[in-house]
Amino acid sequence: MEDNNPVFSIITVCYKAQDIITKTVKSVLAQTYSHVEYIVVDGNSPDNTAEVVRSLSPSIRLISEPDKGLYDAMNKGL
Repeated sequence: MEDNNPVFSIITVCYKAQDIITKTVKSVLAQTYSHVEYIVVDGNSPDNTAEVVRSLSPSIRLISEPDKGLYDAMNKGL
């Protein structure tokens, strides 16, 4: 049987978020809908944001590289 459920993409953009990103990621991962693609775009934070995200789930697509601000990061996620 073919699965016709839509896939939802959830994008979180962040910078220097090591102290708050865990709560956000855990909230997204706690959702019960199974067809979710989760993308975190980190602006190459000098803190441990990327490492925290990596430690929470291998299924998160992490993009950690310099960007030109919030809207550039949002576009990368899209």
